[in-house]
Amino acid sequence: MPAKGVSTLARTPDVLVVGGGIIGLGVAWRTAQRGLAVTVLDPAPGGGAAQVAAGMLAPVTELQYGEEPLLRLGMASNERYAAFAAELTEATGLDTGYRPTGTLAVALDSDDRAELRELLAFHQRLGLESHWLTGRECRRLEPMLAPGVRGGLQVTGDHQVDGRRMSAALVAACERAGVVLHRAEAAELLVAEGRATGVRLADGTRLTAPRVVLAAGCRSHLLPGLPAGVLPAIRPVKGQVLRLRIPRPYAPFLSRNVRAVVRGQHIYLVPRADGELVIGATSEELGHDTTVTAGGVYELLRDAHELIPGITELPLVETGAGLRPGSPDNAPLLGPTALPGLAVATGHYRNGVLLTPVTADLLAEHLATGAVPELAAPFTPARFTPTRSTAEVPS
Repeated sequence: MPAKGVSTLARTPDVLVVGGGIIGLGVAWRTAQRGLAVTVLDPAPGGGAAQVAAGMLAPVTELQYGEEPLLRLGMASNERYAAFAAELTEATGLDTGYRPTGTLAVALDSDDRAELRELLAFHQRLGLESHWLTGRECRRLEPMLAPGVRGGLQVTGDHQVDGRRMSAALVAACERAGVVLHRAEAAELLVAEGRATGVRLADGTRLTAPRVVLAAGCRSHLLPGLPAGVLPAIRPVKGQVLRLRIPRPYAPFLSRNVRAVVRGQHIYLVPRADGELVIGATSEELGHDTTVTAGGVYELLRDAHELIPGITELPLVETGAGLRPGSPDNAPLLGPTALPGLAVATGHYRNGVLLTPVTADLLAEHLATGAVPELAAPFTPARFTPTRSTAEVPS
């Protein structure tokens, strides 16, 4: 019996998802489609890092050395994206902004060109579709590129989606699938007899469920009541992003995602079908600070101007900053934890938007069957507790 003055919601869901960003909503939607009763707990469902993210779906051009397992996960998610976006639109009538535009990664000097050549060789060793273009060929594809571009990689399989539109579509899809969106913040994880049993809200209300999913981004490990050692720390990595408007006389300004390394800093430009141009992003390890700084805006505009000189003619309509949730190895945490009844879907770092479809599918499979899907096995929290194998982690 709850303590006097403490209420318990009448309905007990099968699954309680803590966190209503695109990862949590995706998990909730897919899980509800498996016939489970799902409640999402978040003060503002559809918020989070996706409201700031540029939405590049770039498993190939985002690939870094040593990230082959993450590449497999990203490619699997990218292959699902067209169908995932179409299903969302069919269910809700809302456009997600999914566009199979491709990506062009360009070099501005000889050092950048050498680095891209090495990346091309890496792509080829892995059997990825990536093609070298001369500077002239790059400018033929994108005439707004600076004359000094030395060459680039064309990756037709790297696409884009609008994180804000997809968030709105996921909120609507969850509601239509019967997911309960409880607009409040979790104050404590409830644990009884060595098992996660739900959460307590700040007003004392208890939400109970036999299965709990932590999908609260870089705050997932900070939930009071979470036993020590169940999750590693998820660090927040700040990213500042600019949004510009392409006036009709300038369209089409860019026809695909364009990215480069300028003075050692990665920059990308993502053109939307509605005339928005997103420029991102800084990478700052400053805790939970989301301040937009003059320096961050200046650096993004300076580097974008070096890549696309005409950028300074466009209206700047919005600046923003979000927090990427980074795990200790920068790969996501997916699936069951060492605490029975508790699963996680967090730590997606710079790939949260990209990995939404595959994360939703893998977590829904685990929640419905208790099994850890093969694709998720390398990414369970068990990799940070090597004394226990994935097979030994209870569901």
